[in-house]
Amino acid sequence: MISAFSAPLNTSEVNSGYLTTGTGSNTRSKMISIRDAGESDAKAIREILVENFPSPAEADLVEQLRVDGEERLSLVAVEDTLVVGYCMFSEMQAPFRALGLGPVSAARSMRGRGVGSMLIKDGLRRVEAEGWHGVFVLGNPEYYGRFGFRRDLAAGFQNPYAGPYFLASALGSDTLPVSEGTVSYPAAFAALD
Repeated sequence: MISAFSAPLNTSEVNSGYLTTGTGSNTRSKMISIRDAGESDAKAIREILVENFPSPAEADLVEQLRVDGEERLSLVAVEDTLVVGYCMFSEMQAPFRALGLGPVSAARSMRGRGVGSMLIKDGLRRVEAEGWHGVFVLGNPEYYGRFGFRRDLAAGFQNPYAGPYFLASALGSDTLPVSEGTVSYPAAFAALD
């Protein structure tokens, strides 16, 4: 297996929060930290992706995007020392500075506990601070709508994934710099078809 995770850990970019689990007297809070993915996280990331998608194609995609130099931000959610979630932003070809969000995944034991939300929110905050203008995602409009992703922002852009699940979020504004054109995911995404 090719280990594509060679980015150094940027410890200045660690964000954390608490997730509440259990009910009644069994209620407890667990500290979840969000940090940049490092080389030592590759195996755990692959396991989470293989566990949550129908085939290893998503895990292979992540590795290929890193090898191809298309990854712009990879984040992991960590509980104690265990990686419990992952998300990636990769650069897209677009008429403005744009990224694609995906995959996003949490370990099955952490589903429904806000891990994916923490990863997405932290990632969007970081890419906005880096000067990106927009982010596209292919996913459930109800879920991603909570983070500012909208169908109407993506509707004018042609790509193989255009349709009701293709969404966009404008960073630092209510609108994208342009409202139509062609956007393309990195070539590695073609292997998912």
